[in-house]
Amino acid sequence: MDNTKETKVQVQTREWANPTPAGLVALAVACFCFFALLNGFVTKDAMPLLGCWLVGGFLVQLVVALLDLKGGNHAGGNTFLYFSAFFMLAGGMEMFVKSSGAAVDARIDGWAWSALSLVVILWSPAFFKTFGFLSLIILALIVACPMIALIDLGVLPKTLSPVPGYALLAAALVAIYYSAALVVNAAYGKKIYPVM
Repeated sequence: MDNTKETKVQVQTREWANPTPAGLVALAVACFCFFALLNGFVTKDAMPLLGCWLVGGFLVQLVVALLDLKGGNHAGGNTFLYFSAFFMLAGGMEMFVKSSGAAVDARIDGWAWSALSLVVILWSPAFFKTFGFLSLIILALIVACPMIALIDLGVLPKTLSPVPGYALLAAALVAIYYSAALVVNAAYGKKIYPVM
């Protein structure tokens, strides 16, 4: 008997789990907070705290973006990447600057939101290829983002702020449900919560 013979051990490699639910939760938190701000449920005094929540969302969405991109999810990974940078990190830092009392020309936000709106609109066919919950979120963002841009630019009156606020709330509610469906259905290995 040969004692030098090595025993082969099979190593089972596990794939990473789908990170999308975490990214959707971060999106939902941001959308809920913007809904409250745009609809006057909180005052501008909440902006420093909103900035903290957005920076937290940046960390979550950055990780989600990197994992999605590594997994070959071009639409989801790139969307979470620019959401993490512009909606979350830049938005969070802006909340700190705006609440500091520094003199700023906030119309620049309208220009930034205009670019982001065009990206959301032009990338939307990637999310409509198979219509589902992500498609509904994108539709809500197609309503919210351009309106926020136009309000920030002064083209539309601030009195219309509740419209994008409610569109963001709709996106948040769909994101929360879809994130729950992804996590619970994966945990049970079957459809517990219905998905489209």
